[in-house]
Amino acid sequence: MLGGFNIKGYKFTVILLGILVVLSVISLFIGVTDIRLTDILKGDTEQLQMLVISRIPRLLAILCTGIGMSVAGLIMQKLCMNKFVSPSTGATISSAQLGILFALLYLPNSTIFGRAVFAFSTAILGTWIFVYFIQKIQFKDVVMVPLVGIMFGNVIGGITNYLAFKYEMTQALSSWLVGNFSLVLKGRYELVYMIIPLVIIAFIFANHFNIVGMGKNFSKNLGVNYNVMMFLGLSIASMITASIVVVVGSISYIGLIVPNVVAMFKGDKIRGTLVDTAVFGALFVLICDMIGRSLIAPYELPIELIVGVLGSIIFVGLLFYRLQYGNKSISLRWFSQGTSCAQPVMKDGETK
Repeated sequence: MLGGFNIKGYKFTVILLGILVVLSVISLFIGVTDIRLTDILKGDTEQLQMLVISRIPRLLAILCTGIGMSVAGLIMQKLCMNKFVSPSTGATISSAQLGILFALLYLPNSTIFGRAVFAFSTAILGTWIFVYFIQKIQFKDVVMVPLVGIMFGNVIGGITNYLAFKYEMTQALSSWLVGNFSLVLKGRYELVYMIIPLVIIAFIFANHFNIVGMGKNFSKNLGVNYNVMMFLGLSIASMITASIVVVVGSISYIGLIVPNVVAMFKGDKIRGTLVDTAVFGALFVLICDMIGRSLIAPYELPIELIVGVLGSIIFVGLLFYRLQYGNKSISLRWFSQGTSCAQPVMKDGETK
C-alpha cells in the first residue's frame, strides 16, 4: 500500500503497460528502412526525419486505434447489454464508410477533417438506428442482437458499394475499406488525437454507463437519465470509430475481442476495466502491426488481415469458453494477492 493506492491490485495493468512500452520502442525500429539508435545519437538527419515523419506518427496512430476501438466496443457492449456488440457488429464502421463516400462525392476537395464531419454524422446516426432496432426486439437473444447489427451493416455497406460503383468512386473509397497503417505520416494522422478526450469523458461517466446497462427502470430508480446517457455513450463510441476509419480505415474484431478478454479476468464494471481494456487493446493492435510488418518483410500485410486472423481465432476460443463457463471470470491469484504462482480460480460474476 502506497498513500492509499493498492499496488497489488494493479499488477495486471502495470505488467500490460510494461510490455506495451517495450514493444512500442521495438516497433520504432521495424520497417523497410533500417533505423539504428546509434546513428540517431550521432546526428544522422535522414534517419531522424524517418523517425519523426513516419515511425513515431505510426506508433501513435496504432496506440490510439487500439485504445479507441477497445473502449468503443466496451461502451457499446455495456449499453446494449450484449457481449457480442461492437463497432463492427453494430453498423458503426459501415456507417462511417458511407459518410466518407458522401464527402468524396459532394466535397471532393475536402480535408481529412471535412471528411471526418461526414463520417461522424453518419456513424452516430447509423449506431442510433441500430440501437433503436434492438430496443424494439421484445425477446433479445444473445446472438440475435449482433445478427441484427451485421445485417443492418451489410445493408449500409451495399448502399455504399452501389453509390461508389454508380459514381465511379470504388477505387477512391477502397483505401478506407481495409485498415492499413502504411499511409500514416506526420500531418495525416492527428485526427486520432480526438480519441484521448473522448476516452477521458467515457471514464468520467463510466459508472453512469454501467447503470444504464442494467436497464431503463433501474436507471430511473437511481436518478440517472437513461436517454441522455445512452445518447452520450453511443455518440462517444461512434465518434471514436469514425475518427479511426477516416485516418486508418476499417479494422474489425478489436472492439469485440478485447473487452471480452479483459472481462474474463477483471469482471464487467466499466470503471474497473476501462484502463485495462484500453492498454490491452493498444498492445493487441501493436502486436498485430509488428507481425504484419515482419511476416513477409520488406513487404507489409494490412493490419485488417492480421487482426482478422488472430481475432477470429480468439473469438472462437471465447465462444467455447462462454459455452463451458458462462459469465464466470478468471481470477489470477498472482495478480490479486501477490503470491508466487498463478492459479486460475473460477468465480461467478466479477473479480475483486
